[in-house]
Amino acid sequence: MQRFSKTYQIKNCSHFKKQLLLWAQQFREVVFLESNNHKAKYSTHQAVLAFDAFTLLQTDYENAFEKLKEYQKNTNDWLFGYLSYDLKNDVEQLQSNNFDGLHFPDLFFFQPKKLVFFEEESVRFEYLKMCDDEIDSDFSEITAVKLFESHQPQIRINNRIQFKEYENGFQRIINHIQRGDIYEANYCMEFYAENVSLNTNELFWNLNKISEPPFACYAKFNKHFVMSASPERYIKKQGLKVISQPIKGTAKRGITADEDTLLKQNLAENKKEQTENVMIVDLVRNDLSKTATKASVQVEELFGIYTFKQVHQMISTVVSEVSEDQNPVDIIKSTFPMGSMTGAPKLSAMKIIEEVEQSKRGVYSGAIGYFTPSNDFDFNVVIRSILYNNEQKYASFSVGSAITINANATDEYNECLLKAQAMKNVLQQC
Repeated sequence: MQRFSKTYQIKNCSHFKKQLLLWAQQFREVVFLESNNHKAKYSTHQAVLAFDAFTLLQTDYENAFEKLKEYQKNTNDWLFGYLSYDLKNDVEQLQSNNFDGLHFPDLFFFQPKKLVFFEEESVRFEYLKMCDDEIDSDFSEITAVKLFESHQPQIRINNRIQFKEYENGFQRIINHIQRGDIYEANYCMEFYAENVSLNTNELFWNLNKISEPPFACYAKFNKHFVMSASPERYIKKQGLKVISQPIKGTAKRGITADEDTLLKQNLAENKKEQTENVMIVDLVRNDLSKTATKASVQVEELFGIYTFKQVHQMISTVVSEVSEDQNPVDIIKSTFPMGSMTGAPKLSAMKIIEEVEQSKRGVYSGAIGYFTPSNDFDFNVVIRSILYNNEQKYASFSVGSAITINANATDEYNECLLKAQAMKNVLQQC
């Protein structure tokens, strides 16, 4: 569909982003994707905000990918939304019967009337023709927004499971590994708060400030909210090239430059982390081969070490080429859910995960992103994220770790608690 574009110069980009996101709260559907100025080989937009739905698709997992394929084809426009982890049930003969306090639809996408793209010192508004006369007035309203801080009453955060229950599930996974059913499983646990009212806008910025990751996201789907500080790209299509960048392997930052360099080097040489990473790389190669042209799947980078504000990460990059007539939704379906959040082999790992975990994952370990009018797409992995149902007043976040044959239950449980701490702190400060 035709869009009208207008560009404005701005002096303080970060301030304008906060004004814009606060102003956009008046709309039912909002997706804000923030790169935090990370410039890597496959970076696209510095940031983009999509809001004010013209059309939308909301559905459970049954035939969800076929419905998305039809919707994407018929709109032939920008689409923003999410794929929940439980779309696995559309890909394979699986079920999701665990507790769900959030009640997100399994899939939600919308065609925005209004888009705002951030580039260096300018913002570009792209509105559908039906509302292009609102650009100047919207810009004026946004620049007039006054930012303020609010204070949240203390929030009680609960563990869905304690160590004993976690250990039981852990041992069941180890038993499966010992029998040869799987090599690795990503085992997750939920933390939650009930009867809470959250300032989701302020919560997102506080969460983002901690790590300033390349795939941060704020999303509002009517009563459902996602505040994500994701460091991980799930999958991207750029022309005929498909890119997947799984993360497996993390090390904390050092206090001094020398310590930081040593920790980074230790991560690069860590055999356990390399083993976990290469298992997922092999899985991704297999997934991409389902839609790739012959002999086009390549591991472009293996065990790359990337430095972020709080941690070093081991990231591998797997790419493929697809034919011009390859449907973009089919590419995603053939790789979903991402291997870094399941384990290997994927189908067996997903069955075991459903047996041992206590909570339905929902949007957690799913993906948020967009399709373009030219059939490209880009999606993150929903990790390091807080999910919220404003109607039920229920907030939740989940964390997990990769379980392999040499894993220790106490170490893995403590790793989960450590990962949870940052989100706990943000929730209790917001």
